[in-house]
Amino acid sequence: MDRTSYFIRRLLLVIPTFLGITMLCFTLIQMVPGGPVEQMITRMKAIGTGEARLTAGAAASISADQRAAIERHFGFDRPIHERYWKWLVHDRLGMRMESYKYPNKTAWQLIRERFPVSLVFGLTGFLLSYAVCIPLGIAKALRNGSRFDLVSSLLVFTGYALPPFAFGMVLKMLFCGTVDGSWNIFPMTGFHSEQADQFPLWHRVADTAWHMVLPVLCYVIGNFAVLTLLMKNSLLEQIGKDYIRTVLAMGGSMRRAVWRHAFRNALIPIATGIGGILTVLFAGSVLIEQVFEIPGMGLLSLDAIVGRDYPVFLGILALTSILGLLGGILSDFCCVLVDPRISFARRK
Repeated sequence: MDRTSYFIRRLLLVIPTFLGITMLCFTLIQMVPGGPVEQMITRMKAIGTGEARLTAGAAASISADQRAAIERHFGFDRPIHERYWKWLVHDRLGMRMESYKYPNKTAWQLIRERFPVSLVFGLTGFLLSYAVCIPLGIAKALRNGSRFDLVSSLLVFTGYALPPFAFGMVLKMLFCGTVDGSWNIFPMTGFHSEQADQFPLWHRVADTAWHMVLPVLCYVIGNFAVLTLLMKNSLLEQIGKDYIRTVLAMGGSMRRAVWRHAFRNALIPIATGIGGILTVLFAGSVLIEQVFEIPGMGLLSLDAIVGRDYPVFLGILALTSILGLLGGILSDFCCVLVDPRISFARRK
């Protein structure tokens, strides 16, 4: 199988895989207790219906006709396969469905409001992680066992061991003026200033970047150890192979052997994670967003799960599933670019 056929096959497999993921999740959430029907009934029992209101010691009863009307309102009176088809085709992956928790807003409107936050938050963190960890991993490999290697390993693992939300609280205390003696350098909360809409474009960009310094730092701190050590160990493995010794034996310098030969092969394990750049568009850390009060995709997903807001949850699930499947294909493509010798032909 040549590469073109392989990637065409992978693209075609995205469709049944996506249908399987969404169909399974769609079926499972229908069985979870506390759905919109139960929540509506609970509210009716708490505040009463138009026919009877609660008193201090009485409870409003819900008749079978009222329950059937509620199920019909939410579409739960139909078989599950009809509901899935309606969600998939008529409602365009549920994007046209109105949120159960936020009236008069569709799932797509809510996702679109949070998308800029996730785009800045995820994309910046992803690019910053690779931009720092790859050079750092190379430097550690070339100075393996030195004082620089030991000190940088200590710092990397210390940052990795700190929970991101705890690290965020420490940063807020040090740089947001929350305690006496701290520096009031960065904003404490939010994604941008309240008057950001009135700023010129360059000022809005600078304002958003200033608000995202601490949250992005918390987001990438946990990835430093994994990516840095992966790059270091991969490069050390390549340096120890025979073809590097051959380059050195033929009079080539160590610098030439590393940068012209070992470096490209060492990038193969790193390239397998490049596809994650698609899924980071919807990245969100619930704890970090709560610490810095950022209205991102993480909090929206949590609210949808806790509040049983099925349209929003399934909409986010559908988009992240598509991006995740396409990201896997992108990772394979990046591996081919890094090492053209990679073949997807079946071995006999």
